[in-house]
Amino acid sequence: MQTSAVPELAHTHARPVHWLATATAMAAVVAGAGLFQPDPAKASQSGAGITTAAAPAPDAGAVELPLECGAVPVQVVRKASGDLDGDGSAETVVVARCEAGMGTPPSGVYVLARSAAGAPRVVAALVEPAQKLSVGDLAVRDGVVTATLLGYSSPDVPRCCPDRRDAVKWQWRGGKFVQTDQGAAGAGSA
Repeated sequence: MQTSAVPELAHTHARPVHWLATATAMAAVVAGAGLFQPDPAKASQSGAGITTAAAPAPDAGAVELPLECGAVPVQVVRKASGDLDGDGSAETVVVARCEAGMGTPPSGVYVLARSAAGAPRVVAALVEPAQKLSVGDLAVRDGVVTATLLGYSSPDVPRCCPDRRDAVKWQWRGGKFVQTDQGAAGAGSA
């Protein structure tokens, strides 16, 4: 065995008092870290440097949608969320229809928001089932709802095969949702 060229130092031997001092110091650091935490992160920001916590988007399963389906259940086929009116709270846009064993029943597109009490509620119908349209896609980006509406150019077109495809968007303006067309594709483009 080879001997060390450095002499043994007295302070390199751990004694119980050293372990006790180290444990006490570590406990003080952990306790101090628990007392001095940074502010929690916020999901949204409003005002000049003032942050507010955003509530989660309304749940489509927690609200009764205005569809008349009789004994057949309501089916939510698409949903998207985002702040549509600029108030810092997320709204949910849902595409819903009556569940069917075959075929594609017409859809409704509804906007859900939270009431003052926090419960979800329907605040707007962007597409009513009476319009006899289906929805191909749905998105919410930068406060704008976009969708592709599928429909029929005449009663002679078979209900299985929509021949109209219209890209539309809705945006909150002047206290209501305003619809604009993004472009339409005519017959045979479905």
